[in-house]
Amino acid sequence: MGRLVLRRLLATIPVLVLVTAGVFALIHLTPGDPIDVMMAESVDATVKANLRRELGLDQPIYVQYAAWTWRLLHGDLGRSIRNGEPVIENVSRRIRPSLQLAALAMAISLVVATPLGILSAARRNTSVDRFGTTFALFGICMPNFLLALLLIFFFGVKLRWLPISGYIDPLEEMLPGLRSLVLPALTLGLALAAVVTRTLRSSMLDALSEDYVRTARAKGLSESSIIRGHVLKNALIPVVTVLGLQLGTLIGGAVITEYVFALPGVGRLVVDAVFARDYPLVQGVVLLIAVGFILSNLAVDLLYGWIDPRIRYR
Repeated sequence: MGRLVLRRLLATIPVLVLVTAGVFALIHLTPGDPIDVMMAESVDATVKANLRRELGLDQPIYVQYAAWTWRLLHGDLGRSIRNGEPVIENVSRRIRPSLQLAALAMAISLVVATPLGILSAARRNTSVDRFGTTFALFGICMPNFLLALLLIFFFGVKLRWLPISGYIDPLEEMLPGLRSLVLPALTLGLALAAVVTRTLRSSMLDALSEDYVRTARAKGLSESSIIRGHVLKNALIPVVTVLGLQLGTLIGGAVITEYVFALPGVGRLVVDAVFARDYPLVQGVVLLIAVGFILSNLAVDLLYGWIDPRIRYR
């Protein structure tokens, strides 16, 4: 297992290089100049040129990328062009809301999707199955921003149960903090629950048609025992794969959801940085998102061996 982890971590190095190099090139090819964004048109061109030279923006792209990579190897992500603060401080202030939102959304999706997916497969072609498939279809097709607006209208405007915007840290004030995260977490969690429900139902239907299930039924085992002891564990691998991919997305920040609910998370930070042409900040957030995806995929690979003992890593 240790060799697997080491091998996976070594394989992430070229992935991180390609991701950061691609984003570095794209952000520099985007029309606009961070100096022009920072300063008014009336500012003297000499002042702009001096500031551009001071920030190293007058160098070729490959030279800027090499300098950024060298600083990264020394633990320095650079400083934001907008406010001059270290990138790590900008990201650290925004990462907590995104992590809390991701954790709550993941919990909601599992609470909704696990029983619904199991019941839909166990009671195929019944009213429960039709409800589950309808929920999955609507959840997959409905855009996040539309679901967010509907939740705001019903729970925030009509019923006035929950706040429609803003953020309070649950670690400082638990109840107000959780209330501020409920609507955005529902927006993400219900969308993810639809995907997990459909995946779990499909995977369980495949498992229920296997020979070992017929053998277990012939031995007189109850349907609930068969599902708990045999079917569910064999049906989990596709579900874990989906959850791993979605977890990386949630950690990176759901941009639209954070904007709709005015959450000061990582997704909103990277959009603001792109508009400001804040190259070091964009690179730092992209690196964080890439690491989130890599770690979530590594966790999925490790879970495969625990879920299915037939899987052996060599």
